[in-house]
Amino acid sequence: MAAALKARHLEKGTLLVISAKHGQSPVDTSRYKKNGPPNDPASILSACLTASETSDLGPTEDDVALIWLKSSCNVATEVAALEAASPLTNNIAGLGEIFSGPSLGLYYNAGDSRAPDILVTPNIGVTYSNSGKKQAEHGGFAKDDTNVIMLVSNPSFKSKTVTSRSKPRRSPRRF
Repeated sequence: MAAALKARHLEKGTLLVISAKHGQSPVDTSRYKKNGPPNDPASILSACLTASETSDLGPTEDDVALIWLKSSCNVATEVAALEAASPLTNNIAGLGEIFSGPSLGLYYNAGDSRAPDILVTPNIGVTYSNSGKKQAEHGGFAKDDTNVIMLVSNPSFKSKTVTSRSKPRRSPRRF
């Protein structure tokens, strides 16, 4: 792209921005662990899943597990069931973090009716799939997925590498 812009004498007036929608987890494919029934969160909580999660489409799982519960089930009880099924010493479900209640606010707006009751982010390299073909997943909430490259290029820019977000500048408030 840069060579084509230069050949047309457009490089000085063009800003190139190259980025990705998300990362690719796991980057190190040796960490990949397929994990489907009976050890995935939806299987562990199968008695409490809503009809939409038990239909032909199946549960909303892959590189994360989004779990919607029947109204007759208690979220705290089901989170405890996940934790009991996957103690730290033998984490068969590959659980990384479990979000429910107020902690879902990290990912969803409060009161959003589309938000799941429970969100499970697995350990890096775990996907909730029985696929023997997968080597990586298209992106979830892991650091490998959310920290993606962004390249900004223009001949008038001084070269530098930024490895973390800058704090946004705030305009003074006027009343």
